[in-house]
Amino acid sequence: MVKLYARAYRVDMDAAEVLTSPYESFDAFFTRKLREGMRPVCSDPGAITSPADGRIAALGPVTEGGRLLIKGQPYRVEDLVGDPADATRYDGGQFVVTYLSPRDYHRVHSPIAGQITAIRSMPGELFPVNAIGERHVPGLFARNRRVAIVIDTERQGRVTVVMVGAMIVGRITVSAIDARDVPLGVHALTPALPVRCGEEIGKFHLGSTTVMFVERGAAPPWSRAPGPILYGEPLDGGGKQ
Repeated sequence: MVKLYARAYRVDMDAAEVLTSPYESFDAFFTRKLREGMRPVCSDPGAITSPADGRIAALGPVTEGGRLLIKGQPYRVEDLVGDPADATRYDGGQFVVTYLSPRDYHRVHSPIAGQITAIRSMPGELFPVNAIGERHVPGLFARNRRVAIVIDTERQGRVTVVMVGAMIVGRITVSAIDARDVPLGVHALTPALPVRCGEEIGKFHLGSTTVMFVERGAAPPWSRAPGPILYGEPLDGGGKQ
């Protein structure tokens, strides 16, 4: 099944970690690690990088009222991050949506160096996150299952990476919580968990989407064009640095 899937979706197995035995399950294949050195992380300490391999589907500003547009649909930040008070931190900030296709690597990495201070796990549906879902399901990203990873930094304030579930993706795991699935609710981390830029913070057990928010002034307006991106690449330019 792994061979058929890899062939059908043109999965780059040359990038995968080399194993001495076959994958023990389809999930093990889907959440596969990459070979060491496959994703050089931007070395600029001021850069905010992509948290995932995939395709930038949308990026832009968050309005003063905490609203944003994704594929022409309006969203409220609070519905995505799961906390109305925390959402106000992103008024006037920026957001980026990265879609992970079936062929992509499905681990999520910290876009910046800092400390994970909270995890919010929210219930929801599992509508497909594709062109059909975006067209026919109003508020798709805010209706699907979501896990928000809150990262506090010294230089650039708070960054939140929201992992959005999709069709069949009923399970999301995060590095900060040792559980088969992230339990629903708010999980404050005491002490906070330090993370380096590019360090793994979560996994999709089948593919989906990330939505990342940064505060006003955390970075210049992102110039990265919609299209393919790899984790560790900066959002303020056209490619790796």
